[in-house]
Amino acid sequence: MPALPERIVCLTEEPTEVLYALGQQHRIVGISGFTVRPAAARREKPRVSAFTSARIDRILALAPDLAIGFSDMQADIAAALVRAGVEVWISNHRSVEGILGYVLRLGALVGAPQQAAAYVQRLEEGLAAVRASAARLPRRPRVYFEEWDSPQISAIRWVSELVGLAGGIDIFPQRAAAGLGRDRIVADPLEVVRAAPDIIIGSWCGKKFRPEHVAARPGWQEVPAVRDGELHEIKSPLILQPGPAALTDGLAALAGIIERWALRHGA
Repeated sequence: MPALPERIVCLTEEPTEVLYALGQQHRIVGISGFTVRPAAARREKPRVSAFTSARIDRILALAPDLAIGFSDMQADIAAALVRAGVEVWISNHRSVEGILGYVLRLGALVGAPQQAAAYVQRLEEGLAAVRASAARLPRRPRVYFEEWDSPQISAIRWVSELVGLAGGIDIFPQRAAAGLGRDRIVADPLEVVRAAPDIIIGSWCGKKFRPEHVAARPGWQEVPAVRDGELHEIKSPLILQPGPAALTDGLAALAGIIERWALRHGA
């Protein structure tokens, strides 16, 4: 029987969250410094990386037989580890379906396919419940989701999909298809004004959302969301990690914001 990885370094949060959920946390020997879920991981596992940088010497000292990361943003870390003889898996999923598939692939990789399938089923049931609840809302608000403020960057694909699943309408769905942040820059802030979102949600990765700064942008005073005080924050660890958190707590936060708006502004 092929040997399973026994000493895994997780370069981002989502593999850590998934492995804990599957009862495979004993395989993790190092985690990202940005990991907040689950809370136990920060107490139990050494932090060896940021997102675009890592302590390669510290990782090698842990003698990993697998490192798991995400996207081209970690290509330099991956290359350094590969050159040092470490096996690396870089995932590149950017949709709700991709997150579910990621859980299944990671489960298979560590010899826990049944646990992964059961976990995905629970996640899908949660998605279906939110979708059914959203279908009963009296109105669907237009939503502008901003993941960075300077330059302004709109929602990535899985966030855009979750906005729709929760009952909202993403004002920039065409941008959401672009995987890279630079391709989702809103170069002309008045585009948002013209799109007239009913809700603005900020999730500025690594810093606090400042609704008063958004409201003070030139020309934004008549945006319905600004006029009605519908500026909200969802913390980035809940929604901007392409893992289970986005499908659970992140989606719940989106659904709550959208439902409260719909009940206040329904027909």
